[in-house]
Amino acid sequence: MKAFGRILLAVVAGMALAFVLVVLVEWFISIVHPFPADFDGNIPEHVKRYPHWVLAVAALFWGATIAAATWVASRIGGLPAAIVVTLLLGWALTFNLTALPYPPWFKITMFTVFPIACYLGFRYGRRAFSSATATAVSDAIVN
Repeated sequence: MKAFGRILLAVVAGMALAFVLVVLVEWFISIVHPFPADFDGNIPEHVKRYPHWVLAVAALFWGATIAAATWVASRIGGLPAAIVVTLLLGWALTFNLTALPYPPWFKITMFTVFPIACYLGFRYGRRAFSSATATAVSDAIVN
């Protein structure tokens, strides 16, 4: 039960970090590409007007967000937590990219950045065993 609690905590922490970082990315985008004075609430039309450099920066920031969230989940709860966070972020990314009219190059970029960022989060988030822990584990396996 303790392991499940740790995994749940790791998923919550990873997703909370992702939420905060996505809000910061969107805040940045709203500064560099604000809504026009005559904005009527049509978000897809506003997204169509994003300059390409804004999307390129967003791709970098979103990639960093994905890597950070999976890193935190992996660091706290191990691979199972990182996988759950990856699945949740993958669903969110897919929904966002299919619901809004981003240019094709951006969609391809994000679907390329996503697995790379997840891999980096998994790889660098896992905890290294100390020599004492490794000895205890090997003794437990042998005995």
